[in-house]
Amino acid sequence: MQENRERAGFDRRMTREEINQLEIERYDGPVCVIKHSKDIKPAIKALREEHLLGFDTETRPCFRKGQSFQPSLIQLAGKEMVYLFQISQTGLPRELCALLANPDIIKAGAAPVQDLNPLRQMREFEPAGFVDIGEMARTLGIKNHGLRGLAAVLLGFRISKQSQVSNWAKKDLTTAQVKYAAMDAWVSRTIYLHLQDIEENGIKPVQEATALEA
Repeated sequence: MQENRERAGFDRRMTREEINQLEIERYDGPVCVIKHSKDIKPAIKALREEHLLGFDTETRPCFRKGQSFQPSLIQLAGKEMVYLFQISQTGLPRELCALLANPDIIKAGAAPVQDLNPLRQMREFEPAGFVDIGEMARTLGIKNHGLRGLAAVLLGFRISKQSQVSNWAKKDLTTAQVKYAAMDAWVSRTIYLHLQDIEENGIKPVQEATALEA
C-alpha cells in the first residue's frame, strides 16, 4: 500500500504550478436547477433514493469589510443528476434540511462543516451522514486536501475557479455558474468513490469521467 502511494506521488504535495499545468475539465452531465418552491419536493424525493451525494454550497462574495451574506446555493450530486437548490430564491426548506440530517445518505464534500454552519443559522437542523473528503485523504497519506488539489492528484485534471467569485444570489444563474456549481458537487462525489477504492483495494486507475468535457 505504501509503495503504491509513493509511486502515485502521494508522498508529497502537488504544487499549484503542477496543478495549473493540467487540462481543465468541466461537468457536462444533467443538472436540475430548483428556484421555485413547487420543484423542491420532486427533487428531494429523487435524492432520497441515493445512497451517496456530493455536497457543496455557494455564497455571494463580499467585497466590503464587515459585509456578509447567507448561502445562495446548495449543490447535491447523485449518480445520474446534479441538483442545484437556489435557496436565495426559495429559502432553506424543511425537506432539504431533513435530507441533510439523514444519517443513511452519505454527503461527501471538502470541509463540509464550513458550509453547514451558515446553513444552520438560516434554519436549525442537526447534520448527519457528512464525510470530509479532505480528512479522508489525510488518513490515507495524501498531501493535498482541498477539492482542487484532490481532483488533480486523484483524477488527473484541473477544476476551473473562474465563476467562484460571482453573484450566486441572482435569480437566473448563467450557464457558466450552473456548470461550475455542478462540477464541484460531482467532483466531490467522484473523489469520495476514488478514496473509498484506495481504502479498500489500494491505488486504482482513474475511472473514465463520462460527465466531463474538456
